[in-house]
Amino acid sequence: ALGNRLAPGAAVAIGRHGRIVHMRGYGALDWAPDSTAVAGAGSFSSVGTSSGASAESTPFAAAGATAFPAPAPVTESTLFDVASLTKVVATTTAAMILEDRGLLALDSTVGHFLPKFVARDSMKRAITVRHLLTHQGGLEAYAPLYLDSLVRGREAYLDRIAERPLRSAPGTATVYSDWDMILLQLVVEKVSGSPLEWFFEDHVAQPLGLRETVFRPAPPLLPRTAATAKDSTRGGILRGVVHDGNAWALGGVSGHAGLFSSARDLAAFAHMMLSGGRLGATSLVDPATVARWTAPQVDGSSRALGWDTPSGDRSSAGRHFSQRSFGHTGFTGTSLWIDPEKGVFVVLLTNRVHSAGTTPAGQVLALRAAVADAVQASILDAPVIRWR
Repeated sequence: ALGNRLAPGAAVAIGRHGRIVHMRGYGALDWAPDSTAVAGAGSFSSVGTSSGASAESTPFAAAGATAFPAPAPVTESTLFDVASLTKVVATTTAAMILEDRGLLALDSTVGHFLPKFVARDSMKRAITVRHLLTHQGGLEAYAPLYLDSLVRGREAYLDRIAERPLRSAPGTATVYSDWDMILLQLVVEKVSGSPLEWFFEDHVAQPLGLRETVFRPAPPLLPRTAATAKDSTRGGILRGVVHDGNAWALGGVSGHAGLFSSARDLAAFAHMMLSGGRLGATSLVDPATVARWTAPQVDGSSRALGWDTPSGDRSSAGRHFSQRSFGHTGFTGTSLWIDPEKGVFVVLLTNRVHSAGTTPAGQVLALRAAVADAVQASILDAPVIRWR
């Protein structure tokens, strides 16, 4: 895939039954000056390793890179802009923790926490926290509000989202919306009394030992942060600066985007979810809470609470992740899929938007599905079932 110039680099983590089966970086953090694709020994397309219960962990390694004078190789600790994985790793997890502790009721109205949001439109008074999590709030999918230089920060975004009309009555249609997660961020902050990035650090990252999962990476982390894209309006190569324009206008911290993470950290997070909210001696939530939040919620929709589940013939989870699986993707070329039935997860991180234009979404979808299928096919102690 890297040889076909899909992205300068990628990282993969695969785990099963509490063990890392494969974790490796491929390619480089950035293109070489001549824009020649970097994919040395161990081309990303060669991923494929046994995921059987007796499999041994493979050594960490990374492909070589050509001069930038020498773009650093991607490793399992390279930070990527994970884009919409922010929705599940940070925002959904924060809301799940608050609900598990009895501090947030999912059927509470958003207006209860954010009166300004419903002040101009009585239909919005019916939107609940559950609607935000299942993308059934009736809100539009997206708008480039960041293009208006006056729209900066949380309050400005709340004002503009409140002004925009609903696309449908709450609870009647599923439309994947960034606004849902921006509003959920504001609800989390209202309930917890902490900014999302502080809550995430205190209640998720530190307890799980996620040292490479942050909003707005500090300067010491930048040398091992993958370049995300070239944006002449924001000074050139984006490295450690969120790619999403609305998240950038929100100061780099948003409920829908802004998180940076590594394959190593997301593997630990996935282990926690597979273990029912526990990692080692640390317990974030009750196992029943994880099961409830990761199950489909609405007839005719694949959406769980914050998470997605496999659906259709073109799922990024491929054909063999079970119907009990849950996961999410990110626009920058990232994905995380978890299968409780097989006890397996797959983390795939790329910087696919850092190309001549944007790598077509169909190529990234095909890559995600191919990796997922290869992992399932390599499991030796359970049948491979074609679900889709």
